[in-house]
Amino acid sequence: MSTSAICNAIQLALEPWADPARAQGMAAYMKGHFSYMGIATPQRRAAVAAVMRELKSASAKELLAIADALWRLPHREYQYVAIDILSKYSRSLGSKDVPHLLTLAQKKSWWDSVDGLSGAIRDILQCELPSNGKVQVIMDEALEHSDLWVRRIAMIHQLGWRDDTNTERLFRYAKQLAHEQEFFIRKAIGWALRDYAWHDAGMVAGFLEENKAQLSALTYREAGKHLERLQTG
Repeated sequence: MSTSAICNAIQLALEPWADPARAQGMAAYMKGHFSYMGIATPQRRAAVAAVMRELKSASAKELLAIADALWRLPHREYQYVAIDILSKYSRSLGSKDVPHLLTLAQKKSWWDSVDGLSGAIRDILQCELPSNGKVQVIMDEALEHSDLWVRRIAMIHQLGWRDDTNTERLFRYAKQLAHEQEFFIRKAIGWALRDYAWHDAGMVAGFLEENKAQLSALTYREAGKHLERLQTG
């Protein structure tokens, strides 16, 4: 199926589920940044499941073209479908496609789409780690980007990696971004540190103690959640 045919099929699948009353609440939750059809996540995913199965043999080029087309549609649910597609078929993508995803993250940007794209990027990079130890260099570059959402992706791209986590990068990124005033950056630093604490609480505790003066109160609080229980449990 062509990109336009896929997008048309997705639109036809979603339109019967539109709920204007729910849409108002969804838009309000996102502070009015986006227009919604009013479709909850379970219904959205069920509605487009058959269309998504049609993409199992799609190439990276085709998947990215579909994501781009969905990103241009007016309702936020279409961006969520794009993210679901990229996440489901992340093994069809490679690190060469990450710049495209980072560009997408800078359009219609908010934490929901950015964190969704970050999940796809996370899977792509982790999949390539065994054969390409330098694959994270692209995140080093992202950390220097002028767009805060790209920097956020760099900070959280190792979420859930556990043994695969490059701790030198994790802590270096945290220190490099620590001076920023932006809420979503400070939150991301804390989130990344807290996530790794589930794997090595002692290392995170040591980092927090050593760098407490540099970290914002928000970052320190977020990173320290569950830390005492993890260390004693």
